[in-house]
Amino acid sequence: MAFAPVHVVGGGLAGCEAAWQLAERGLDVVLHEMRPARTTPAHTTDQLAELVCSNTFKSTELASAHGLLKAECCALGSLILAAAESVRVPAGTALAVDRTRFAEVVTTRIRAHPRIRVETGEVTAVPSPGIVATGPLTSDALAAWIQARLGSASLAFYDAIAPIVDVESIDANVVFRASRYGKETDGGEAGILARTEGAYLNCPFTRDEYERFVDALLGADQHQGHDFDRVPYFEGCLPIEVIAARGRETLRFGPMKPVGLSDPRTGRRPYAVVQLRAEDRGQRMWNLVGFQTRLRIPEQQRVLRMVPGLERAEFLRPGSIHRNTYLNAPATLSPVLGQRDDPGVLFAGQLTGVEGYTESMATGLVAGINLARIIAGDAPVVPPETTMIGALYRYLRDADPARFQPMNANFGLLDDPPQAPRDRIRKRELIAERALADLASWRDALGIAPMAVTSGA
Repeated sequence: MAFAPVHVVGGGLAGCEAAWQLAERGLDVVLHEMRPARTTPAHTTDQLAELVCSNTFKSTELASAHGLLKAECCALGSLILAAAESVRVPAGTALAVDRTRFAEVVTTRIRAHPRIRVETGEVTAVPSPGIVATGPLTSDALAAWIQARLGSASLAFYDAIAPIVDVESIDANVVFRASRYGKETDGGEAGILARTEGAYLNCPFTRDEYERFVDALLGADQHQGHDFDRVPYFEGCLPIEVIAARGRETLRFGPMKPVGLSDPRTGRRPYAVVQLRAEDRGQRMWNLVGFQTRLRIPEQQRVLRMVPGLERAEFLRPGSIHRNTYLNAPATLSPVLGQRDDPGVLFAGQLTGVEGYTESMATGLVAGINLARIIAGDAPVVPPETTMIGALYRYLRDADPARFQPMNANFGLLDDPPQAPRDRIRKRELIAERALADLASWRDALGIAPMAVTSGA
């Protein structure tokens, strides 16, 4: 049975991976890339899969979130990871690449595939069936089409993200649970996650602790970013370092205001407070409320570990403010990241609300598998929630639409195994073992063959 070509819009990591997965399943694919006919402020070449930021795909260790995610994608036959391995450069346990050779390898493989045709030029509407993988610099015309199809509030155009920490790294002897004036109470468990005292975890400051924190914040090194990355600051989402620069007491009347709170250790109101809000239903990830920042990541960790109770904090996601076009996935997309009124149109990559190279590529891989299944008359699928891929999809499905922010791979997305050991590394090793076993069973049950992808050009 003959099929019309499938259209994939966007020649980045997600789009190339999706096109490859479709073509390897016997479908003819038109991969659309607007460069070089129309370039972006970030790109400098006409190659597919150009890496515009770092040259690393992060750790390969299974006890790391990105190592597990890469292992899962390799088990599903990722083109992008095979290309990365072929041009790997020394970086310890991280998968770092020669970015020029990497783009060349991916471009060569894609253009040489007999079922893929690359077309240059801007696409302003996506035919069905098709995949949209245009990334954070989606053109204005295509963004307008997406908004018309999904709703005017479907797209955001910049991130104002606060850091997220792992609940197990928070000092329960210092941090207390409460909402201001005792509001937002609900019944629940005991311990630091007790839900009888309000919706927030609170890190209380003395005056001296606050002064030292402000000094460190004002002296910290900020990330300057690219010219295209500069965004207007709105009063409701200023970086904390900008607020602090307006006056030493400004934070105490903004995101660090202590009103309506009493520290149970002293019975008095703290001088200042940092509040944390649960980011997931399992309350494993906690967001530093109002702490969006442009500090460099090592500086974020150094300064924020001066917050009482966060001295040993493990950061699952850094704070940031940058230009980033992305969809409010839980409000607008199906559980497989498809258009709700047209299952033949799927979305992939950073546009869906994932952060990072491997995360983007993973959604492209799943989108390619699923569109091939939809065209064949089969139901689309998502890997089990015990896998890192499945957990990312669960977050994009279940996150609160009113507070949705992009997410990267981290172990806070995954449920602990039964009788999890206290040792964090061993626990993560067990989570990884479970994830890979469950992925293999899921893949085999569905008859998804783990395609071998040779690593050479």
